[in-house]
Amino acid sequence: MKRLYPYIKPYWPLILLALGLLYVMASTDLALPDYLSQIINIGIQQNGIDTTIPEVMRASSLEKIALFQSEQERAETLAAYQRIEPGTPASAALVPYYPGASLQPVYKRNALDAEAAASLEKALTKPLVVLYGFQMMQSNPQQAASFMGPELAAKLKALPAGTDLLSLFSQLPEAQLTQVKLAITQHLNSLDAMMLRQMAVRAVGNEYSVLGVNLQKNQTNYILRIGGRMILMALLAVATSIMVSYLASRTSAGVARDLRAAVFEKVSRFSSAEFNNFTTATLITRTTNDVSQVQQVIFMVIRMAFTAPMIGIGGVIRAIDKSPNMWWLIALAVFILLLFIMLAFALALPKFKVMQSLVDRLNLVIRENLSGLMVVRAFNKQSYEEQRFDKANQEVTGTIRFIGRVMTAMFPIINLVMTGLSVAIIWVGAREVAASTLQVGNLIAFMQYSAQIMFSFMNLSMLFIFIPRAAISGDRIADVLETPIQIQDPAEAKQLPEPVQGKVEFLDVDFRYPGAEMDILHDISFTALPGQVTTLIGSTGSGKSTVVNLIPRFFEVSKGSIQIDGIDIRDLNQHDLRNQIGFVPQKGLLFSGTIDSNMRIGDPTAEEAAVRQAVEIAQAADFVFNESDGLEAEVAQGGTNFSGGQKQRLSIARALVKKPPIYIFDDSFSALDFKTDAALRQALRKHTGNSTVLIVTQRVATAKNSDQILVLDNGRLIGRGTHQELLKSCQTYHEIASSQLSKEELA
Repeated sequence: MKRLYPYIKPYWPLILLALGLLYVMASTDLALPDYLSQIINIGIQQNGIDTTIPEVMRASSLEKIALFQSEQERAETLAAYQRIEPGTPASAALVPYYPGASLQPVYKRNALDAEAAASLEKALTKPLVVLYGFQMMQSNPQQAASFMGPELAAKLKALPAGTDLLSLFSQLPEAQLTQVKLAITQHLNSLDAMMLRQMAVRAVGNEYSVLGVNLQKNQTNYILRIGGRMILMALLAVATSIMVSYLASRTSAGVARDLRAAVFEKVSRFSSAEFNNFTTATLITRTTNDVSQVQQVIFMVIRMAFTAPMIGIGGVIRAIDKSPNMWWLIALAVFILLLFIMLAFALALPKFKVMQSLVDRLNLVIRENLSGLMVVRAFNKQSYEEQRFDKANQEVTGTIRFIGRVMTAMFPIINLVMTGLSVAIIWVGAREVAASTLQVGNLIAFMQYSAQIMFSFMNLSMLFIFIPRAAISGDRIADVLETPIQIQDPAEAKQLPEPVQGKVEFLDVDFRYPGAEMDILHDISFTALPGQVTTLIGSTGSGKSTVVNLIPRFFEVSKGSIQIDGIDIRDLNQHDLRNQIGFVPQKGLLFSGTIDSNMRIGDPTAEEAAVRQAVEIAQAADFVFNESDGLEAEVAQGGTNFSGGQKQRLSIARALVKKPPIYIFDDSFSALDFKTDAALRQALRKHTGNSTVLIVTQRVATAKNSDQILVLDNGRLIGRGTHQELLKSCQTYHEIASSQLSKEELA
């Protein structure tokens, strides 16, 4: 994938923006379980009271609390509160919230910073618990034991009913008072900090209840406030998730678009040498399927690879904060999950590596069968082709099935692990809750964090399965993009002199195909002049088409040079060179669209009259203009709705519309009958009078009226001259002519 980095680099701003939004989304997702735990712990269990420091406290309560504080703690407490007498304006402001303030003096807490609040909480927590314990002694002695210790509770329980315990406590001798305080302090120190805090919160709630505070309303307000935050966080998470998905889609689709464009542009510049290294089937697969794999993984990486570590790490930190004693449950579940995922990874990865080559093979078989459909039918090979396709299809199907089975088996295993984790958390957490070392809200939050952690690790692990396949696809794409083009434009290109005459010269040209051990052409030298027709003739495989394919630089010569108007074609830009050539290949290929759109490929600005003239010269008027659609008649892909002869004539007309100084007809009359061939060549001579015309043919009838005939045999030029001259001077040409013409025609 790193080889494709230049195509990903332009999208870094979108990726960074998505990363920022992912951080917001992860933060909101991680905040939701915490808010839920607050609703349960504080809103439901503590009536919405979230602090152990009373906002307002009766003066009598403060005096009783002082009995269990040190001198420093008393001073700190008095400094933190302001005494308010009933009937004062300050008291009137408190009455709507604390009705009891109208009947007795109270203390209102001053504004405190975080450090002062923490110090005051430490000074008030234990005295509040003891005060609440004394108050509960008469109503619930059994529960009071948890506040003051079983020994002291038993002694106080033995006192007569109605005894004012706090008054009695304050009248004890100093030594005995100190001993009682020490016993209470030792008991409270033995309690868990969370339990002690919960007791202090209950004491604050009791104080508020005595002051007439509506605790139910306070609870409802707290739940609505925290619930509102949860809703806002959920909406923010939804909004950021949609935005991240949009950015990920835009980035991945943009990279895929650029890759497809780059591959298409690169392939369009391939010479025939490069095409020998890549089959058509694999180029199609690399442009479509491989690019889709890369697109999918880029989306997954942006959407999941960045999110999973954020939620995973954040979830671990928050889960441990909620319950430090149960971290090992998550670690065990993650270990088991990763073990199964790595097993699936080891099984599926080899199959992913061969998947693309199997898809290439399937595409190849389909293309061959469709393109050779008539041959398959002619030789009754339908069953053989079906078996060949079935074999390729079954290989792909078997691979996909294997991967599917592995992936399918993973989901129940993952569900089993996650369900087992939930059961284990409830089992262990219930004991923690029973021991008052864990609150119910924290237990539920821990379960949600564990689920988030598991999903994040699962998503991250799944990425490690899909990324290798995308990496293979990325390398296949990069192989195309990094393939060196053998035929390059010169650094400083020359320009053909205006006007272009079209004189073509071969100067001692040798050529061998890339990778071949020997030359296919040897010492080819000739000149094709403007206004003349030069025909190349010879037996099959003699090198005729190879010669004319060198002129547009489809291949590069191995030795010698080819010149147009005295300039080596290697010194010209390929675009400028090919702009001077009207090329008609052996196989007439038409593009999907209309006849008119095909005619205008060489010259999009051509007038309709010029198109009509070209069609008439190519002897195609009978089947083009006799139809109602005329030039607007539809052309199927490859021109399959036309016969071979019709495609050849339309291909010739397409070259004529361009009106170049050089025409190359590479055996493009082979599908025409002799009458049409003769009429077409006669019309061509009138139309191409000032152009250089090169014709490749095996028909002597096509060649005999040419100004110059070149006879090739085994890649060598063995004869040159007119028809009559070659009949006398070239034995090979005489043999070819004798096999095609009658004695009268030879004479």
